[in-house]
Amino acid sequence: MTTTPTSPEAPFPAPHHDHGHCVATALARAEALCQLRGARLTGLRRQVLELVWQSHGPIGAYDLLERLRGLRTGAAPPTVYRALDFLMDQGLVHRIARLNAFVGCDHPEAPHQGQFLICTSCGTAAELTEPEIARAIDRRAAALGFQVESRTVEVTGLCPRCRPPA
Repeated sequence: MTTTPTSPEAPFPAPHHDHGHCVATALARAEALCQLRGARLTGLRRQVLELVWQSHGPIGAYDLLERLRGLRTGAAPPTVYRALDFLMDQGLVHRIARLNAFVGCDHPEAPHQGQFLICTSCGTAAELTEPEIARAIDRRAAALGFQVESRTVEVTGLCPRCRPPA
């Protein structure tokens, strides 16, 4: 396994990958990046990030709130949303609009806008970072006189585990 939670060549986790290592790696990277950036990864923010990383599937804010209440009594929606705003600002999580849910970022070191493959069967989301896709969108938008402010590409289908055998 590489230093990233999932390998860029195989963005969907293998059936028996070490998920505990995956989560620990993501949290260690987040702590190091926040320290380097002078941003404060509080205990609450760290807990929310850890909850996001508990699976490779997107998770909604209210599901996060429910899980957080198991760890912190009195947690309220603004608590979760403020933590998610911080995590998105730091590039540690992405929001998947189609699902109104959040997923951990596999590439938080450099600013980018997400490209996601989302399995319609199991809900797993894999992040891609293909500069060619971003450039193609920017080129076509510019040709149409459109100024791009953000671009998130969400593609749905079946992951390797859910796809029927050929």
